[in-house]
Amino acid sequence: MKYSFVTIEGNIGAGKTTLSHLLAKHYNARLILEQFADNPFLPKFYENPQQYAFPLELFFMAERFKQLKELLQQKDLFQNVTISDYLFTKCLLFAKVNLPDDEFRLYQRLFDIILQQLVQPEILIYLHAPVSKLQQNIKKRGRTYEQGIADDYLFSIQETYTHYIKQHNLRTLFVDASNADFLGNEKHLQVIVEALDKEYEVGQHYLTLP
Repeated sequence: MKYSFVTIEGNIGAGKTTLSHLLAKHYNARLILEQFADNPFLPKFYENPQQYAFPLELFFMAERFKQLKELLQQKDLFQNVTISDYLFTKCLLFAKVNLPDDEFRLYQRLFDIILQQLVQPEILIYLHAPVSKLQQNIKKRGRTYEQGIADDYLFSIQETYTHYIKQHNLRTLFVDASNADFLGNEKHLQVIVEALDKEYEVGQHYLTLP
């Protein structure tokens, strides 16, 4: 393993948490999982996005910052690798999709102040799946408040992520997750493990699963 801090990202339903659990087990790594279920505004947002988008995004940003700040400051003698199932910058990306321009500008000012205080991952694994696959996964996991997510919303999130990654030239393993089954197919997990044994230049590097 060439990296001590790895982040998994992707759209809603892409399989971030599943892959994070498997990689953390494989490397005996410390695991940071997003506490999305604790956000009291999430069900309300899906019912009334315009009214609840700003408090939703503020709550997410505060919670993600608190969690990352506390965990990444702690030294763990037994776990040299940290795996996270979210990138702090997702705060900004979702806010860009969900907020009107004036609220987004305010949000971005707060985000820029907070971002400077956090350690950034050495490599990002981005799971890219078509919206039809995302919808299958969303229905399969059965979270009630997610069942009405529109295809257009998922397309917007997808475009925002890919644009940001390419624009900021992050060191990224861009994984085609169209047929991903990390739990059921050991070969899929092995592709990721073998990739993390290599050193990559900054930029996008593309992986396909067998």
